[in-house]
Amino acid sequence: MSVSSPVRFRVLIGLLLLGLAFALSAEERLSARDLFGLQWASELQISPDGETIVYRRAINDILIDRTRYNLWIIDADGSDHRPLLSESGSASSPRFSPDGERLAWVAEADGRAQLFVHWLDGGQTALVSNLDATPSSIAWSPDGQWIAFVMQVPADKPSLATPPDRPEGAEWAPAVRVIDSVIYRFDGRGFLEPGFQHVFVVSAEGGSARQITSGDYDHHGPLAWMPDGQSLLFTSNRAEGWQYQLGQRDLHRVDVADGTMVQLTEREGMISSPTVSPDGRWIAFEYDDHQGRQYSESSLALVRPDGSDFRRLGVELDRSMSDPQWAADSDSLWFRFDDHGQRHVGEIDLDGDWEVRVSGLGGTAIGRPYLSGMFHVSDNRRIAYTAGTAQRPADVHVRIGREQRRLTDLNRNLLDHRELAEVHEINYRSSVDGTEIQGWYLTPPGFDPTQRYPMILEIHGGPHLAYGAEFSAEMQRYAAEGFVVFYDNHRGSSSYGRDFGMLLEYKYSSEEDFGDHMSGVDAMIELGFVDPERLFITGGSAGGIATAYAIGLTDRFRAAAVAKPVINWISKTLTGDYYPGQIERQFPGLPWEHFEHYWQRSPLSLVGNVTTPTLLITGENDYRTPMSETEQYYQALQLRRVDTVMIRVPEAAHGIASRPSHLIAKIDNILAWFQRYDAPNQLKPGDADSGE
Repeated sequence: MSVSSPVRFRVLIGLLLLGLAFALSAEERLSARDLFGLQWASELQISPDGETIVYRRAINDILIDRTRYNLWIIDADGSDHRPLLSESGSASSPRFSPDGERLAWVAEADGRAQLFVHWLDGGQTALVSNLDATPSSIAWSPDGQWIAFVMQVPADKPSLATPPDRPEGAEWAPAVRVIDSVIYRFDGRGFLEPGFQHVFVVSAEGGSARQITSGDYDHHGPLAWMPDGQSLLFTSNRAEGWQYQLGQRDLHRVDVADGTMVQLTEREGMISSPTVSPDGRWIAFEYDDHQGRQYSESSLALVRPDGSDFRRLGVELDRSMSDPQWAADSDSLWFRFDDHGQRHVGEIDLDGDWEVRVSGLGGTAIGRPYLSGMFHVSDNRRIAYTAGTAQRPADVHVRIGREQRRLTDLNRNLLDHRELAEVHEINYRSSVDGTEIQGWYLTPPGFDPTQRYPMILEIHGGPHLAYGAEFSAEMQRYAAEGFVVFYDNHRGSSSYGRDFGMLLEYKYSSEEDFGDHMSGVDAMIELGFVDPERLFITGGSAGGIATAYAIGLTDRFRAAAVAKPVINWISKTLTGDYYPGQIERQFPGLPWEHFEHYWQRSPLSLVGNVTTPTLLITGENDYRTPMSETEQYYQALQLRRVDTVMIRVPEAAHGIASRPSHLIAKIDNILAWFQRYDAPNQLKPGDADSGE
């Protein structure tokens, strides 16, 4: 595409004026380097008496380019805020002992993850384990004498031929890798070493850990002790062919003394997060009887300690319920759920009557504005939780009685001195069928509604996840550079009920979710401050798929940024890490039996229509949406002579923004790509030009 001289002159003047406007306020805008300064609260626990809260404090370390997680502690009245473990490494899973006098956590010792116990009165900390693998799902016994956890136990590696003896001093190539497991590699972990997840116990005063489950099966946490301390609850699928049944788990109990196991449930679907009522009469857990549907919701369920008297709670809520926690009187359960782009804490009694107790959890998904946040409840009904705002990542909050208070202000010294974008809600009807869609948009710092701005449409992943009015480093940076940013919860997004979620079944991506997005674009243009000739589109994972699909259906966007996409569903489902579950949940059958359906859902089927300049960005170690998907699209676009750039993120898995510098690189490269095509009065791809 060529540009005539008058147009080039207008472009140059426009860029100079735009650059001058931004230069005047550059120190007040959120910069790329500022992202290293962000901190936020994540995993937290409140003591049984409700007086003390411990939380993980995330810190982006600019020297090692990693997010470190230290442990901090604060009183429920906001006083005595101090570090508990503040080192170069990271800690996780803080857990109060039943009497509230000690804390257990997982942290690194001599290069390996180990269990530690800390005495709150004297401040002593003891290493209580000597483990070869990383412990998870730690749980104190009721008497505080034992800590249970889950850990990987190695199994014999499969082999076929026996190689000849290697001569002494010889340098041979690495041995071949023999694979015979169903899931043999996993995103973020690489190729999996053979082994199984088992339950262990170790003395809270230190000593040897003892394995108490057995068999060639995975045994999953969270773990729960029975009140007498004699047995533990976990979930597992110990049926024949369990490796193919990724959405199937039942509730089991194991005797701590002799390892005797009893299966307490036998139901279709997924059981998780068991918890025992303080009076020992009920076991509660999350239950999702998805039955192979693409979208399903979990409710809470109850059984007696022997597995009898199964009943569900909260089905009428029509929202996924998770993280059940018993009230001290055993008469009700606390849980969290998402509704219309917001996360809440609810309380439900054993008759199924429920109420909202806290709203606005969030702030722990820093890159994009996904719903997030967690909570924990004390014996006296005090609720500790993480919450942020559209302009702040998560801080520690507490609800005492009817009063809710923010206890920390982790980003005051940075964000109080930056002019951030404002976030606004917008609701509109989809042109597809009139379905109501909820969305949000960011207006840049110094926003003037009488002016017209370029706009970025950003599409969330999942596809059954949800955005909200949450802090987003990515979108704040886009807005800081002068873009209006629009995002929506299209059909299929969670937090709107089962029927809304099912609108996307077997339509991922399709003209229907595309219609939801484009109706939102039109609604934004109608507000009067979006330039309809300066539209851009981006998204990651499922959002990357939707972006690639969209530019096969329209040429309205000046440029696109497609992050970690699926381009060809036939190749992806047979090369991705989680293929049995994905095929079961998202497609009507196997690829070779439903070839046309897989092809119709693939952006590659529309590549012959694409004229939009396209940036592609994917991690080189991505096993969820493998790099080969990005390469297919890149090469197809090159053959089409479409302007395209491929960015490969070294050593990155599907979470390409998991390291601070990678988050910055993702944002800055997308911005640079869009700014290349955002010169005022620049012609869109495909427009007639007098210079051609």
